[in-house]
Amino acid sequence: MSLTIYCLNGPNLNLLGEREPAVYGKGTLADLEKLTRDAADEADAKLIFRQSNHEGELVDWIQEARRQAGGLIINAGGYTHTSVAIHDALKVLTIPVVEVHLSNPGNREEFRHKSLVSPAASGVIAGFGPLGYRLAIQAVAALAEQKRV
Repeated sequence: MSLTIYCLNGPNLNLLGEREPAVYGKGTLADLEKLTRDAADEADAKLIFRQSNHEGELVDWIQEARRQAGGLIINAGGYTHTSVAIHDALKVLTIPVVEVHLSNPGNREEFRHKSLVSPAASGVIAGFGPLGYRLAIQAVAALAEQKRV
């Protein structure tokens, strides 16, 4: 288990299961963490799974991942569309970064169509609900392996 993957979740993801279940599903953040942990175990990776409603805390964790992780998954929530600070923190990383969203921002409100995270990410997975997190683990593991070879 040499690969450590950080999975960072932004504002309001702590309300999964309560907030707009027609958009985000009925599963909770705890359910999402279990699914992601199971996928990390299958990839023989250690998972650091965190959620914060605070932009600065997310930036701190991204900077921590720079030294501690071999890959990063981020669902920046609403900060996806507004945070230059998160964008700038991600741009410093040299590890694979996968942006993930439960819903598809492209078929939602216009203000959700622009991501400040995407230009700093290796790839984006959106619209697949919780399955997106499993796919993100697989993508980060594959990208990290390519980087090692």
